[in-house]
Amino acid sequence: MPFAQWRSRFILVLMHLPLGDTQLVQIMNASLADAARRAKDWLVCRPGCTQCCHGAFAINALDALRLRTGMDALRIEQPALAAAVESRSRAWLDEHRADFPGDLATGQLGDSDADRERFEDFANDAACPALNPATGLCDVYAWRPMTCRVFGPPVRMGQGDALGCCELCFIGVDQAVIASCEMSVPHELEDRLLNELAGTSAPGPKHELPESRETIVAFALLS
Repeated sequence: MPFAQWRSRFILVLMHLPLGDTQLVQIMNASLADAARRAKDWLVCRPGCTQCCHGAFAINALDALRLRTGMDALRIEQPALAAAVESRSRAWLDEHRADFPGDLATGQLGDSDADRERFEDFANDAACPALNPATGLCDVYAWRPMTCRVFGPPVRMGQGDALGCCELCFIGVDQAVIASCEMSVPHELEDRLLNELAGTSAPGPKHELPESRETIVAFALLS
């Protein structure tokens, strides 16, 4: 990357994201690489495999801020590509806004039981607007949400949770082998950063933060 582009991206990170997010991303990248090394051919995730890029899912405030920062960097580095992402995001929202279970003005998901129930069936088959239909790649890959970063290898989403992995991976492999390929996730670091964004230094899991701060990728890409 040319120095001018690197400097622009670095400044954007300093302006917008908590400094700890760089550490979080580095840990996640290393953890994914380690899990992939142990999994070998059992982990079939490859560029162009896009099953995990379909269906809406909730992202937290840190994910959304990272995506916004990434879009700011993309507008500087590759303005045509940024414009294409924005165009896909607007088209995505035009298609699905009538069923969005939240505030269309802010993009925040509703936190009522009815809203959560509606979200279960919301845009389940829709391609993510960050997915480039021509290349099969994510146009904001470096800035992607945590959900995207843990999809594929065996992971636990919380303490004591059962291991889960992509249904296309580890076909015919027993649970002991799957467990040996577990990808570690720094939940505590992410929780701390979320608490920083919420304006509190108190420790606590993500579900103690206001759920109304959750949104979806399409809104974050346009913010």
